[in-house]
Amino acid sequence: MAVWFLEASGYEIVDRNWRCRIGEVDIVALTPEMQLAFVEVKTRSSHRHGTPGEAITYPKLSRMRRVMGAWFSAHEAPPHRGVRLDLVSVDWDGQGTPTISHRKGLK
Repeated sequence: MAVWFLEASGYEIVDRNWRCRIGEVDIVALTPEMQLAFVEVKTRSSHRHGTPGEAITYPKLSRMRRVMGAWFSAHEAPPHRGVRLDLVSVDWDGQGTPTISHRKGLK
């Protein structure tokens, strides 16, 4: 769902589910503005254990930045004008229409 959402928003998917010894990046995508977005995807069927955004802690952001560096070491990146971390949240209880939100430029 997250890939579909990003593609429908004009993003070009560059890589998916890339893993290294440090961790994983769910999606690497080129934005319509030519930024390279490293996208964490969080799905929740309830908020009993918090919202998807609450899962993005400082240690998680720090690990994501290290994974970004490893990705650049292992790949030839497409031409781009900047790099950012994003979060795509999918709230869906398995029935009805899922709610998808996109937070750009996590800090």
